[in-house]
Amino acid sequence: MSRWRRVVSEVRADVAAARDRDPAAQGVSTFEILTSWAGVQALLVHRAAHALLEARVPLLPRTIAYVTRAVTGVEIHPAAQIGRSFFIDHGSGVVIGETAKIGNFVTLYQGVTLGGTGFQRGKRHPTLGDNVTVGSGAKLLGPIAVGDGAKIGANTVVVEDVPAGATVVGNPGHPVRVEGKRVEGPDADWIHLPDPIADAIKSLSERLAAIEQRLAEIDGESGPEDEVPAVPRRAGRSSAGG
Repeated sequence: MSRWRRVVSEVRADVAAARDRDPAAQGVSTFEILTSWAGVQALLVHRAAHALLEARVPLLPRTIAYVTRAVTGVEIHPAAQIGRSFFIDHGSGVVIGETAKIGNFVTLYQGVTLGGTGFQRGKRHPTLGDNVTVGSGAKLLGPIAVGDGAKIGANTVVVEDVPAGATVVGNPGHPVRVEGKRVEGPDADWIHLPDPIADAIKSLSERLAAIEQRLAEIDGESGPEDEVPAVPRRAGRSSAGG
């Protein structure tokens, strides 16, 4: 009976997390969130399926997970361990593998995969600490560890451990900061994160231009007139947070 009391408590915390982190849920009743938010529905059913799996009920947990995937577009293995106040924004395309472990107050956006990298047995999916945020389309692969408070940018591919408090972007993922500071809050601005590849290309272009200018001076010429074009900072509203 205590197992089901825990499930009820977790579901309440999950609904509160949806209301807190999704602007579209402001002023919406608990009943409407439970019946209209696919991510919340998938998580609610997972809580029940996980409890049944812990109780060693055969077949039913996986059947429930299969039906939930068909209805919500969210696939969560019944064995995955998920902490309190977990929120999946929009939900469609999210995949959470069997040995994944997720801490408290974690937020995933649509299209996130917590997957494996091969056919090995045992621990083969990521472990996420508390207060982690994973942007849309990000892929976290293998038995990696993501530290508390880390942020994973949209469409990032992460195959190595992420330090606590780091912000990671790119493919493969690289730790970065925005203007020398960590990105704050579960609704971090994913649009304006740094692009390490673009920065590297810009640096190479500037060095090449300097070499051409130096060679031109040696040859007694004026050198190339074209300047290295500046990489404009992306502008516009952020789509983070729903």
